[in-house]
Amino acid sequence: MQHVFQKPEFFRHEFNEDEYYARLEFAGGEWLKSFTAIALEDFPLVKAGDDVAKTIVDVALKNGLRLEEGDVIVVAQKIFSKAEGRVVKLGDVTSSPSRKAEELAGIVGKSAEFVELVLRETKRVVKASNEILLVEDKRGLICINAGIDKSNVQGRDSFALLPEDPDESAEKCRSRIRELTGKNVAVIVCDTYSRPFRRAQVNFAIGFAGIVPFRDYRGKKDLFGQVLRVKNIAVVDELAASAELLMGQGKEARPVVIFKGFADAVAGSKKIGMKELLISEDEDLFKGAL
Repeated sequence: MQHVFQKPEFFRHEFNEDEYYARLEFAGGEWLKSFTAIALEDFPLVKAGDDVAKTIVDVALKNGLRLEEGDVIVVAQKIFSKAEGRVVKLGDVTSSPSRKAEELAGIVGKSAEFVELVLRETKRVVKASNEILLVEDKRGLICINAGIDKSNVQGRDSFALLPEDPDESAEKCRSRIRELTGKNVAVIVCDTYSRPFRRAQVNFAIGFAGIVPFRDYRGKKDLFGQVLRVKNIAVVDELAASAELLMGQGKEARPVVIFKGFADAVAGSKKIGMKELLISEDEDLFKGAL
């Protein structure tokens, strides 16, 4: 999740504008009035080397559901982390944490070994206090503890790291599903993050493939004919947040949600990814506030 706020005058698209507007009524025409979201029940525990796409297809069939052209599949990041071997034991990290890890551990009140693990996934430390270790991770995401998480990970000292490249994880899953079913779908990788200035957590996209990430209202008119100048909706984040309502965070075992009704947003380009959502420090309206 980006804990930053964007200056409207800097907002821009870097993906293929021709494809964006050619494909979508979605971008500025009639907006959908309904959609269907289905959580896959009884999803098995995933281990390193598992074929996530095949598991999704198989479990969907067991749930009486066939994947269709234009489906959007939202997948909890931990599924990819486990399948890609991104679960580590704290005891295997290092026998001697770095000096920086030792110093930060004293500030944040966590073990030096855990902080060392965080630093290995970190580009820069944003804030360290007795309440939080907030960093920009290697993927450009601003998140607590570099997204490293213990929940729903077996083993007392085992932790899940984020996928190395969530966009690539999504693209590989999407391509494999097309290979297995012949259907063109989109895949969103999601994770739950805290938000600045708000209590509780919300699911956000941390990677995606095959979907136009925005619904752009800029240049369109409101009810009173006023031209909208900055309104641009992050559809991938809204789908991720909606999916969490069905996934849950405990022992529900529903880490995959399939959305039907968003076919107009599904695109074939591999060029669209998280870089479209992340903004620079120059674009950060509240730089330094956190």
